[in-house]
Amino acid sequence: MTSVRSSFCAVDGLLDGRRNCCDTEDAGSIPRQLSSPGQLWLEMKDDVHMHAHRRGGGSASAKRDNRFAHHGHLLIFLTVLCNPVVDKESDRVVAVFFVVCSNFSKEDHEHLNFLEKQFLVCYGRLKQTRIATVTNCTKERRNSTYPILKLCEDLFDQDAASLQIKVLRYLLQHTNCQSGCVILVDADHRELFCQVIGGSKLEQEIRFPIDQNNIFSRVLTNKKLITLQDIDPEKKKKLEIELGVEVESLLCVPVCSRVTGDVVAIACMINKNDADSFSEVDIETVVHCFKYTATVLHSTISVQNERFLKNQTQALLQVARNLFTHLDDLTRLLREIMQEARSLTKAERCSVFLLERETNELVAKVFDGDVQEGKESEVRLPADQGIAGHVATTGELLNIDDAYSHPLFYRGVDETTGFRTRNILCFPIKNENDEVIGVAQLCNKVNGVGFSSFDEDIAQAFSVFCCMSIVHSLMYKRVRDAQHRSNLSNELMAYHMQVSLEEVMRHAMVPIPPPQFFDPDMDKFHYIPRNLAYDQTPLAVMSMFEDMGFISRHRIGRETLTKFVLMVRKGYRDPPYHNWAHAFAVAHFCYLMHKNLGLQDLFGELEVFALFVACLCHDIDHRGTTNSYQVASESVLAALYSSEGSVMEDYEKVLDLVKDIVLATDLAHHLKIVDDINAMAKAGYDKNNLKHRRLLLCLLMTSCDLSDQTKTWMNSKKIAELIYQEFFSQGDMERKMGRNPSEMMDRCKACIPELQIGFLDGIALPVFRTLTQIFPDAVVVVKAVENNRLMWTRVAKKLKDLNLPSNMDVFKMNLNEEALASS
Repeated sequence: MTSVRSSFCAVDGLLDGRRNCCDTEDAGSIPRQLSSPGQLWLEMKDDVHMHAHRRGGGSASAKRDNRFAHHGHLLIFLTVLCNPVVDKESDRVVAVFFVVCSNFSKEDHEHLNFLEKQFLVCYGRLKQTRIATVTNCTKERRNSTYPILKLCEDLFDQDAASLQIKVLRYLLQHTNCQSGCVILVDADHRELFCQVIGGSKLEQEIRFPIDQNNIFSRVLTNKKLITLQDIDPEKKKKLEIELGVEVESLLCVPVCSRVTGDVVAIACMINKNDADSFSEVDIETVVHCFKYTATVLHSTISVQNERFLKNQTQALLQVARNLFTHLDDLTRLLREIMQEARSLTKAERCSVFLLERETNELVAKVFDGDVQEGKESEVRLPADQGIAGHVATTGELLNIDDAYSHPLFYRGVDETTGFRTRNILCFPIKNENDEVIGVAQLCNKVNGVGFSSFDEDIAQAFSVFCCMSIVHSLMYKRVRDAQHRSNLSNELMAYHMQVSLEEVMRHAMVPIPPPQFFDPDMDKFHYIPRNLAYDQTPLAVMSMFEDMGFISRHRIGRETLTKFVLMVRKGYRDPPYHNWAHAFAVAHFCYLMHKNLGLQDLFGELEVFALFVACLCHDIDHRGTTNSYQVASESVLAALYSSEGSVMEDYEKVLDLVKDIVLATDLAHHLKIVDDINAMAKAGYDKNNLKHRRLLLCLLMTSCDLSDQTKTWMNSKKIAELIYQEFFSQGDMERKMGRNPSEMMDRCKACIPELQIGFLDGIALPVFRTLTQIFPDAVVVVKAVENNRLMWTRVAKKLKDLNLPSNMDVFKMNLNEEALASS
């Protein structure tokens, strides 16, 4: 076309749509990349006159613009023909012809149409060639990725060893080598281990320490591959012994975690079949393989570790059950502990030492599990020497990989026995107060270079069960020994508490006299029971039993009653105040209330009977201290149960009443219920009200217990002397214990008259005044208490006037009523 000044062709993406290229008519020009689709018209601007060429048509009218522009070969003020080339099969524009000319003829149109047809033919051929090429590439790519995808598909096992076998078989095939293995890194990075060599799982894992003598440590540290050329002959020989394979060529490739970047495994390919060494292609094959399989392998190992942890936890629970079945025998328990500790941590030997603080020694009754039945002999070690001593002193666990290099290890035992100790795990056994009570020492990890951090965790958890079982075993032994001593003491007490048959018969054969036999005023409130001779008191008690109708009503046998009274008397100790004389006085006051106040009209027969028995027994075995009193035991009261005609229901009812009434003698208990008692007295006693009956019984028991204050002044003064002897004795004992006694028990600080006045005002007088509200005939006892208070007031005044001490010396003065009245 002679009129064409310039032309170029824009081809769409070289058949793959990735870029737009153009080629000009200039000789030697090369295709160049154009802007993205849609931008070509902007580059040409509006300065160029364009004719839109359509199929079968001519040129369009030209547009002109006065703005100046220049774009490549396009010249201003010239006509440009743009001819799209459309592929009929895909119905898309595959190229655009740009023709710059001064004038465009019909002949030029024909030439351009011919060129378009030729271009489409060439385009079709190129398209078919391109499709064939792409298809072949896809097939090649598919053939190269299929094996690794197939391998990944097969990695469904939950056992790490099975996965390693499959991975190694793949690598052996694609690297063409004889053998291989995967060296795994232990969870706590203290050692390496191998489970599979070639295509077989090992019966026992091969474990390697992480140190300078191990070739795999270099890979682990540097995270770089090594070959046989990087290993010296001595380490090569050691590796051959460990793996059981003669090594002619070697490739060790580190496998790193994508999360942490740490080496989690080392892939080892051994003995290339068709070459003396492994090539770059082999290295790429190993790296490519673990790129897809390392995550699965690492996850499976993690799952196995968790499963192992679960099994160990269940084993610990089983251990706990086993240990707590041997609490009755400490030696058997210690042997069981050692056996379980060896089993849990896979150790060859175990020793358990108990700390004996008295001698500061570690004592092992069973040593290393070698002691046989009947041949136990203690092994004693200083608690501040050796590895076990260090753990006992510091309370910290000690994990030693090389025992012979540790300064605290003593080789003498190994030299004597021929046993070689490689590594030691020694851990303390602590109680709930974090105090060391023993030490357990494990020796020689089986199939391992040392005890792992997991073994440390197991040992610490196991030590908790050890502590509980040992403490309970020792406690059980102490309880059992205490029971033996208690049984022996009970036998001795029963023997010495027994009343001789001669004494029982001597009292039982004598007819029971009436109370007036002992004193005509024995049934009067002013009578002082402490004036009765000690030997006559048992018969006097039986006389009161008879006079109140208890013997005949409850059909109590004479011999039974006699034995009961004599045993109760023998159950009292001999402190100054809380002795048998006090019990007799309290029971006598109960008798007085029954005779003078008509208790039988307000209570049932069993309640009065229980009240009288409680008065006799309420201070049995009293030690002479304010907070130590004991009630009569059921075994003593059982003598009443054996009485002919008694029934179980009556016995239980009486026993419950006796317990409640005896507890009422505690003044602390009285102060808790005093408001209820006052309310009952104010409202009026209702014998049909169960609560009123219980409250009144408590009031009567307290009245009986304080009845010494209702007697004459001389008796009241004598009782005060006996009480303060007990108080000051207790104060002396408290002072020896390093405690400060209360004022009323401190012989150096106590003011006896003031204390007595306070006691009468705060306790005694309110009790008897309340009693008078319910029983008006008891007014005589209130007057007696008020008279004694008056006497103590005069004593206090006399001591103050004479500036005399107010301690026990007060009882040495002449303090009869006549002397105090004249003072």
